[in-house]
Amino acid sequence: MDPRDLLRGAMLQISDSDLVRKAVTTAPVSRSVVSRYVAGESVPEAVDVVAQLRTTNRLATVDYLGEDVTDRTQAEHTRDTYVALLDALAAADLAAYGAAEVSVKLSAVGQAIPGDGDAIALENARAICEAAARVGTTVTLDMEDHTTTDRTLEALGTLREDFPWVGAVLQSYLRRTESDCHDLATAGSRVRLCKGAYKEPESVAFQDGDDVDLSYVRCLKVLMAGEGYPMVASHDPRLVDIAGALASHHGRAPDTYEFQMLAGVRPAEQTRIADRGNQMRVYVPFGEDWYGYLVRRMAERPANLQFFLRSLATRG
Repeated sequence: MDPRDLLRGAMLQISDSDLVRKAVTTAPVSRSVVSRYVAGESVPEAVDVVAQLRTTNRLATVDYLGEDVTDRTQAEHTRDTYVALLDALAAADLAAYGAAEVSVKLSAVGQAIPGDGDAIALENARAICEAAARVGTTVTLDMEDHTTTDRTLEALGTLREDFPWVGAVLQSYLRRTESDCHDLATAGSRVRLCKGAYKEPESVAFQDGDDVDLSYVRCLKVLMAGEGYPMVASHDPRLVDIAGALASHHGRAPDTYEFQMLAGVRPAEQTRIADRGNQMRVYVPFGEDWYGYLVRRMAERPANLQFFLRSLATRG
């Protein structure tokens, strides 16, 4: 097995360790470094980061961190935070025409609640979509582990009946994703393609990094050839170049697709892509529950871990 894949598995196991979580989240040095990748813990801090991105012509999608909520009150708090965020973005003139949108995990708004979780999540997601429509922007439903894929796509279909602009996320490490791309590459369909960042069994997901990359390219071909709006979420220079070549091959104008990268990762490349006239959207997470997000990002790409460790060494 590729050493990168071993590292990825180890990092995903670490993400479940309460002992490691406590050590990292309480260490002053790590908290200071996290600010590169997470836009603070409050709505005003997130809005400030989005405003900074707009000065370099970068777009944003903002994620209020948290998942696997099993308490209805907490799910409603997450919903209300998103609504407040959207209102704050609008007040700062950052929401119109999708300059800044939001990304929402259904498990953060109630999907994991026993019994009526799917209905609760759909109700809360609908309220967020209504707020987004009011201020002139959009919502993308984040994808989580494979056990929720069908339920998330079902919720997507329901929401698109009233909000056809709701975005989907597909993960190239899942064996099913190329087929899902065919289903979603339709007119007006916004689809973010990423590699995936959860620990999944071999029965449903490719385990080798090269296989994940090959799947990503196959999925890109489907999306770029389709009538939808592909959102290319990758930091890999090879995949970014392939996406650009495919877009050119299919005669796509720069406003018919976009690139996406994480806050804090390859910022100079983000700016370069925006400066050359392409749409570049930055995934901006914020909130107190940043630990799980950060570890999965480290696992997703070893270079992310190198960025983080280098930052720790510099600050130490």
